Amino acid sequence: MTIPLIVTGLLVLGVIFVNGWTDAPNAIATVVSTRTLNIRTAVLMAAVMNLLGAFISTLTGAKVAATILNMVDFSAAPSLPANAPQIALAASLFSIVVWAVAAWYFGIPTSESHALIAGLTGSAISLGGLEAIKFDEWVKVLYGLAASLFIGFVGGVIITKIIVLIFQGVARRAANRFFTIGQVFGAAANAYLHGAQDGQKFMGVFMLALTLNGVAKEGAPIPIWLIILCALIMGLGTSVGGEKIIKSVGMDMVKLEKYQGFSADVATAICIQLMTSLGIPVSTTHAKTTAIMGVAASRRMSSLDLGIVKDMVLAWVLTFPGCGIIAYFMSRLFVMIF
Repeated sequence: MTIPLIVTGLLVLGVIFVNGWTDAPNAIATVVSTRTLNIRTAVLMAAVMNLLGAFISTLTGAKVAATILNMVDFSAAPSLPANAPQIALAASLFSIVVWAVAAWYFGIPTSESHALIAGLTGSAISLGGLEAIKFDEWVKVLYGLAASLFIGFVGGVIITKIIVLIFQGVARRAANRFFTIGQVFGAAANAYLHGAQDGQKFMGVFMLALTLNGVAKEGAPIPIWLIILCALIMGLGTSVGGEKIIKSVGMDMVKLEKYQGFSADVATAICIQLMTSLGIPVSTTHAKTTAIMGVAASRRMSSLDLGIVKDMVLAWVLTFPGCGIIAYFMSRLFVMIF
């Protein structure tokens, strides 16, 4: 086992941990904000469901992982050292950790999925220019971005209106009992699907590291030990943090009632499940926050805190160029030094 592989492997696990810490809490934000579950119980549930999602979805068909593996080419130009691809991959992961921790510090739910994609893209470009991007696979990222924004928002509006129509003659106490139970299942489903999406993404990166270091052959299936390891690290990351993100998404942006939280959970789950089945990388952060916006908009737009929304959208817009540029220059620097 080579030193570059050890370093890259540790960085991949670090990014997975940070993802569970900063990104996974979006899945349970609504169930906490409506006081259906307290934060500790919700985080513990999310940790277990993230683990199961990453494990089961990868065993049954790792389409998202395959997209991440095939998205960019880490072949280095002839003028670069032979170990440049391994070093550049490590640099991209280091850049993602820097970006994610900064976002967590400011309580902004930026997308770790898009930070990962931007980091890998920036590092690959540093090795082979724009030719390193496989646009037929990379375009799936744009599909996922558009789908998460559209399905999340529109789904939030439509599902909320349907629920209001169905329950308009039901006593409030009885309806709230239903939505209390429904929200627990909805939050569990969101956490499971987050694990399914993001677990596969990072397993794909780990497989890329194994391939670049000659440990695995190109196109080899993800080994069971790697699935278990990545799933456990994501669950551990979820269990130790997340209160800042939960507060930003579920409490500061808009005040939700139980039926609204349930509506947002259902819209998010539909979006992520559909994209995962198609092998399209999608951001849980984007899907969940736009679903919450849609839920709020189903009544009146003024119930949204547009200042929080503006900060989130700005973070999303900055992630691709920001993390990509950091990864590009980090890769250049690391290749020069090491």
